Amino acid sequence: MTPPPPQPPPPGPIPTADSAADPRPGSGPLVVLFGATAGALGPDLGSDETDLILLVWQVVEPRSRQVGTLHKSLVRAEVAALSPQCREASGLSADSLAQAEPLDKVLQQFSQLVSGDVALLGGGPYTLCTDGQQLLRQVLHPEASRKNLVLPDTFFSFYDLRREFHVQHPSARPARDLTVATMAQDLGLETDATEDDFGVWEVKTMVAVILYLLEGPSGQLFSKPEVVKQKYETGPCSKADMVDSETVVRARGLPWQSSDQDVARFFKGLNIARGGVALCLNAQGRRNGEALIRFVDSEQRDLALQRHKHHMGVRYIEVYKATGEEFVKIAGGTSLEVARFLSREDQVILRLRGLPFSAGPADVLGFLGPECPVTGGADGLLFVRHPDGRPTGDAFALFACEELAQAALRRHKGMLGKRYIELFRSTAAEVQQVLNRYASSPLLPTLTAPLLPIPFPLAPGTGRDCVRLRGLPYTATIEDILSFLGEAAADIRPHGVHMVLNQQGRPSGDAFIQMTSAERALAAAQRCHKKAMKERYVEVVPCSTEEMSRVLMGGTLGRSGMSPPPCKLPCLSPPVYATFQATPTLIPTETAALYPSSALLPAARVPAAPTPVAYYPGPATQLYMNYTAYYPSPPVSPTTVGYLTTPSAALASAPTSVLSQPGALVRMQGVPYTAGMKDLLSVFQAYQLAPDDYTSLMPVGDPPRTVLQAPKEWVCL
Repeated sequence: MTPPPPQPPPPGPIPTADSAADPRPGSGPLVVLFGATAGALGPDLGSDETDLILLVWQVVEPRSRQVGTLHKSLVRAEVAALSPQCREASGLSADSLAQAEPLDKVLQQFSQLVSGDVALLGGGPYTLCTDGQQLLRQVLHPEASRKNLVLPDTFFSFYDLRREFHVQHPSARPARDLTVATMAQDLGLETDATEDDFGVWEVKTMVAVILYLLEGPSGQLFSKPEVVKQKYETGPCSKADMVDSETVVRARGLPWQSSDQDVARFFKGLNIARGGVALCLNAQGRRNGEALIRFVDSEQRDLALQRHKHHMGVRYIEVYKATGEEFVKIAGGTSLEVARFLSREDQVILRLRGLPFSAGPADVLGFLGPECPVTGGADGLLFVRHPDGRPTGDAFALFACEELAQAALRRHKGMLGKRYIELFRSTAAEVQQVLNRYASSPLLPTLTAPLLPIPFPLAPGTGRDCVRLRGLPYTATIEDILSFLGEAAADIRPHGVHMVLNQQGRPSGDAFIQMTSAERALAAAQRCHKKAMKERYVEVVPCSTEEMSRVLMGGTLGRSGMSPPPCKLPCLSPPVYATFQATPTLIPTETAALYPSSALLPAARVPAAPTPVAYYPGPATQLYMNYTAYYPSPPVSPTTVGYLTTPSAALASAPTSVLSQPGALVRMQGVPYTAGMKDLLSVFQAYQLAPDDYTSLMPVGDPPRTVLQAPKEWVCL
C-alpha cells in the first residue's frame, strides 16, 4: 500500500514587510511536480521511451510557508497500453486514459493553473521542483521533441529535491539513492495511512519535506537550479584537451544523413558539452552511422545510457560507453587554420563535396548565390587539401543561421561547371576529422594486405590482338562478359581476361580481353561494339598487347590519369597452372629509354619443360600496378575476387623474387631539390622495402647530373 502523506510542520510566523522583501535565494515560489509514464517507474522512469500519462503538482511559497491547491491531470498517450508495474501502482486503465487530454492541452492547463495559484500566494517568477531529474530530462523534453511541442521556458530550469536534501543532510545517504519515502523517513515525518491516490501522496510528501528543510538554515537551499540547455553549442576540440571518460558515450545506427543537431535532439533534455558531438567517418571520408557524444558530467552520461535502443525516426540507436581518448582522437585537431575557421560561434556548418579541383572561393560563392551568403565571404570557406597542396574536391562553409543554411541546402546536386555538387550538414568534429585524415595520410595509399604480382605472364601477340571493353555495368561478372561476346568468347587466349578496378577496389567499367589473333579481335569489336549489356551499351575497341600492358602495369587509364599502387583489393592468386611459352611483361619503349641499362634487370627465366608452377610472390615482393583484378579465362573463370590457398609444393617451387620484372620500377617526378634519402623513404613508409638497403634508390636524369646535385627524378627498385 502506498504510504500516506506526512503531516507538514506548522507554518512559521507571518512574514513582515521586511521579510517579504527578503532577496535571499529561494524566495520565489516552487511548483512541486510529479509525473508517471505508461512504462517503468522510479529510477528507470523514461528509459523505455513510453509516453507521459500523469502530472500532479502543487505550489509552495517558501517565504510565507503557504501552499496552493493540489492538481492532478491525466494525459492521453499515443500508445494506451500500460505496463503491469504502472497498472498496479496507479490503478489506471486504458479506458480512463482514452478520455484524457493530449500532452499539449495538459501543458496549457498546467501553465494557467500554476499562474493563478502563484498570483494568489503573492506572485513572482516560479521554479519547478521534482524528485530527481528523470521526469524533466528523460520524459518531458524527449517526448515534446518527438511530438514537435515547444515547452515553456519554465521547464528548462528546476530544483532537484534529492540534491537539496543532500545539501542539508550530507551524511544521510548519496543523493542518487534517495527517494521521497526515504527522505520523509530520515526527517521523521509522520504519514497518513488513508491516502492511496497515486501521485498525490508523493506530491504531499515532497511539500512536507520542503517545508521542513526551510525551517533549518536555508541559505544554500534552492539557490542554484538545474539547467536544461535549450540549444546545442558547436565548437572546436584540441588534441591537447583532457576529456573525462565518464562523460562520453558512443551512439551507433544513426542515419547517414543525420547531423550534430539531430544527435542533440535525440539526447534532448541532457546537457551536451560545447562541441561535444563528433560524427565518425569511414576510410572513404563518409559517415559510418556512429557518433561520440561528450556530456557535461557523469550523471548526464548515465542518463544517456538509459536511451539505449531509443528511436531516431524509424531507426533505433544503440548507446554504449566510450572513452575520452576515443573522443579526442575523432574530434581533436591541431590545425590553426581549422581553429580560426571554427572560432566563430553560433554558425551552421555545411560540407560541399565534389568541387572541381580548379574551383576557388569566388566560384563557390557564386555557386551558392547571394540569397545564402557565407559568413565572412571567402573567410567563411575552408578548402580541404592533400599534404602536397592538391585540392580534394571538399570544402566547408559557415552560415549565420539555420534559414541561410536551408537555402544553401536547396543547391544540393546543383551544377558548378560540369560537375554536380553535394551539400550536407556538417559539424566541427567532422571538419577536424576530414582535415586530420588528409593531413596524416601518406602520399601513397597504405597497403592493408600483402600484394600479389601478376599470377601469369601476359601472353604475347602481334598487332592489335586485344580488345578493350569500356562502359561495363559495375555489377558485370565474367559470365556476363562471356555471354556478351557470344561466339567470340571461344577465341579468348588462356588467362586472357583482365578486369580493371578503380582506386577503391571497385569495378571501373573497363576490361581487357586477349584474343588469339588480330583478326579475331577486330571481328569481335565489329560484332559487339555498342552492344547492350544490362541496359548499358558497351564500347569494344581493338588495342595492342603493349597498350594493354601499359594500363595494367600502372599507365594511364582513360580519364583517371596514372593510377597509384593497389591498396585495398589484392590480385587473384590462381591455383597451379601448367607453364606456357611467354615473354616478360612489356614495358613501353619510351619509358625504358629513361632508365640506364643497369636499372633494367634481366628477364625471368622460363622453365624448359612444362612443369606445374604456381605464381606466388616472395616475402618482400611489391609490384606497383594498376588496380586490376586478373581473372583466368574459361573454363575456370571465377565470379569473385579473393585469395586462394597456396599449396605447400607451390611455395617450395615459387621464385624468391620478382624484382626482375620491369613493373617493379617506380618513377618519381617532381621531387623537391631539397629532398633527401629519408624524405624519399618516408613517402614509401606504407610499403615493404629491403631492410636497411637504400641502394635500391637510383637517381636518373640528365647525363651530366650527379646524385650530389639533387636530381629531379628517382627510380625505386
